[in-house]
Amino acid sequence: MRVARWSLGLVGDLCLTVGALLLMFVVWQLWWTDVTAGRAQAATVHELSRDFAASDPAPGGSTPSSTTSTPATLPEPAVGKAFAVLRVPRFGADWVRPVIEGTGHDVLQRGVGHYRGTAMPGAVGNFAIAGHRTTWGRPFHDIDRLRTGDVVVVETTSAYYVYAVRSHLVVDPTDVRVIAPVPNRPGVGAAKAWLTMTACHPKYSAAHRYVVFAELVHTYPHDAGLPQGTLAAPKAA
Repeated sequence: MRVARWSLGLVGDLCLTVGALLLMFVVWQLWWTDVTAGRAQAATVHELSRDFAASDPAPGGSTPSSTTSTPATLPEPAVGKAFAVLRVPRFGADWVRPVIEGTGHDVLQRGVGHYRGTAMPGAVGNFAIAGHRTTWGRPFHDIDRLRTGDVVVVETTSAYYVYAVRSHLVVDPTDVRVIAPVPNRPGVGAAKAWLTMTACHPKYSAAHRYVVFAELVHTYPHDAGLPQGTLAAPKAA
């Protein structure tokens, strides 16, 4: 009996220890990764903003500041390089995230990832990006709150690209048609500039993908800035 009681006590202690470790892992996964990733992503945004501002022509320079000029399209960066800043007013006035080339696990820990081979910001085709919905800063946690007409702004060293949300759908994780040059129409030549945002769905699951499609509606050279009100918070959904 004494041995049996000792064995049961040992098993109980082990169960408590395993439970505590699992709880610690959940706290780390769901909370602490958000804290650390959020700080790192904010630092990346700060660095990008500083670099973008430094590349603007000096006041009185020869480069015009006109919304009628056509900013140069960026070349595809190396994997892991941050090259753009994403703002979504629907997610909050202070919501801002870096866009990084690639969609590997290490990239998505650092911000929003750009699908290799899809269009660059502002270019004709499909600028397709992905983000975590939970953990690692969860940039697309509220992707399902986006509504038709909502604004999504992509800032690069040369321009601000303003997209307007057109539609959304839920697909299987293997459905790559959504990132085709014309979303959901593989093999069709693109005539417009699209933005596609993807994230796991539902929250805390990877069973499906929630996808939002937006169309380019305005382009503003970086040194011209955004018109007042562009980033105004939309009406509550």
